[in-house]
Amino acid sequence: MKDSLLHIIRGQFLINQDALKTWKFILFLSALAMIMISSAHRVDKKVHKIAALSEEVKQLKSQFVAGRMALMNAKMETKIIKAMGNRGLFPSEVPPKKIIIASNTSKDE
Repeated sequence: MKDSLLHIIRGQFLINQDALKTWKFILFLSALAMIMISSAHRVDKKVHKIAALSEEVKQLKSQFVAGRMALMNAKMETKIIKAMGNRGLFPSEVPPKKIIIASNTSKDE
């Protein structure tokens, strides 16, 4: 046990006759580690992008709500009366009357 630990510490397992198998395994593990690191970085980039897009969605929703409130205020009757009053237009004092038009054509013609 002590000898095998010393062989590992000294690196003799890398230069003995079975070293080719060991080097292949080390290179395989290194390639897997590189793939794992790169995929972790991609995932982190996507998480940051999702967070940024979520923040943008929140801002756009608040802008939409603000715009809708401004539109509701602009459509209020009192605001329209005030704006048209500046131009010289005022609401009618006399309520509108319904006009009924009788048809002069008959079905026989």
